This record gives sequence, structure tokens and C-alpha cells, in this order.
Amino acid sequence: MISEAVENILLKNADCFLVSDEKVAHVMDENPLTHALLMLTQVKYTRIPVLNREGHIVGLIGLSNIVNQMFDLAEIDPSNLEGLLVKDVMETEVPIITDPFDVEDILHKLVDHPFLAVVDEYNCFTGIVTRREILKSVNHLVHEIDLENH
Repeated sequence: MISEAVENILLKNADCFLVSDEKVAHVMDENPLTHALLMLTQVKYTRIPVLNREGHIVGLIGLSNIVNQMFDLAEIDPSNLEGLLVKDVMETEVPIITDPFDVEDILHKLVDHPFLAVVDEYNCFTGIVTRREILKSVNHLVHEIDLENH
């Protein structure tokens, strides 16, 4: 269990560690797989969220998902991507949290994932919380904790 004082200090920075959906690169589940490949190479992320038409997060797609589809027995063949959609190869296990945040849940999940998808009460995608942003908040906390208590 996290100390209430620590949780309150971390939550002061909650706006800072949420990357809003407008700033998060994503693809739609009905997009061609080649579109996801282009998107991933442009944004330089290894994985990005996959949304459906209703704005719900339905998966994650990464370069490895796409490249694995290009392998034949003897060579890499990009034509293997023809006709495939993002939903055909995306990962469906997505670490999700809801807003308002449960700091302890975030910390536990970020041990195994570089980012967590955030959804609202209607299960619509609102952004991500990244390990990097949480670590920046923790760094602030460890340097400021004594100032908060005085």
C-alpha cells in the first residue's frame, strides 16, 4: 500500500503524466497493415494503440507484429502484408487503466509495460501514461518530499 502523502504528491502531477489521445500516435483496427508499418516507422515507436470506430482501444500493434508477417521460409517478403488489416495481427492484451488514476495500479502495471492505455467511464481511449512520465514524477517526489512535509 502506498502512503497517502506519497500518492497525493504523485497525483499533483497527474496532468503531467497523462499524454492525451490527441498527442498519441495510433491506428484504426480496419487500417491496412501497410499503413501501420508506415505509421510506426514515421513516429519511431515500437508499439502504438489500435482503436475501433467508436474510439475504444482494441489492441496494440508493433513493428515485430508486422515484420513477423513478412517472413517466408527462406526470405522476407513484403507482399505477405497485402490484404491484411491491423486487426489481423494486433495484440489484444492491452494494459488499461481508468481515470481517475489508482497510483498503485499504475506502478504495478508499468513494471511490465512501457505505457498504459487510459480510458474514460465509457471505455473510450483518452491517452496513455508512460513509464517515463511516471519516473519523472517519482524523481520529483524524491527530491521534494522533505519540502512538502515542512
